[in-house]
Amino acid sequence: MSRLGGRWRRLADGLRRTPFHPQWLLGVPDFPKELSQFTGTLLDIGAGDRWIAAKLPATAGYLALDHPATGMHLYRAAPDVFADAAALPLPDASMDGVVCLEVLEHVPDPARVIREIARVLKPGASAWLSMPFLYPVHDAPFDFQRYTEYGLRRDISRAGLELSSCRPSLHAVRSAGLLASLAIAGGVNASPTLLAAILLVPAAALVLAINLASFALSMFWPDWTALSAGHTVRVKRP
Repeated sequence: MSRLGGRWRRLADGLRRTPFHPQWLLGVPDFPKELSQFTGTLLDIGAGDRWIAAKLPATAGYLALDHPATGMHLYRAAPDVFADAAALPLPDASMDGVVCLEVLEHVPDPARVIREIARVLKPGASAWLSMPFLYPVHDAPFDFQRYTEYGLRRDISRAGLELSSCRPSLHAVRSAGLLASLAIAGGVNASPTLLAAILLVPAAALVLAINLASFALSMFWPDWTALSAGHTVRVKRP
């Protein structure tokens, strides 16, 4: 998920790992734990800064792919290949694994991308996908949809893939807190310069309070899986 832009981004980038940041509740990017033992070649669709590569074991090969319209101009990505995820320039059954994290909301036809992932996976190989469910528009105009868990299940099934696991990416209380913090920060970011300057300090205090309260409450309050910032799934090609 992209960072906020404009005024708030300039202030908050230095506070990225602190509860003053409106995205603090997201934590660090979710690295699929199964990849810590991965062998073979892994395709990373929407690779961005290639953060996945740094976490892979020495037994893994890595192929980074990104789309020029977003990867080059929004994220300054440095992939091995610039290409369209809906038409992967790879042979059938050529990949030992695929990751496609926080990308499907940015493609015009997510079902087609999932079919392409199914095509390039070797039989028995797995892919890890994630997509936001409750999250603001970002990377406009390249932000096209949000899927429920059942939307993901539908397209995975239609692509001929088996679902191994599906889980919410964030506790319901933290998801609600994340949206509240982003609403506060987004309002400041969208305000005229003078008003933004007036609102900056109270906004920072509100974000801090919301983040800390949401984090603390989520430690003991039951989760509600119908409300989450997103979903992460693992799928397998039969």
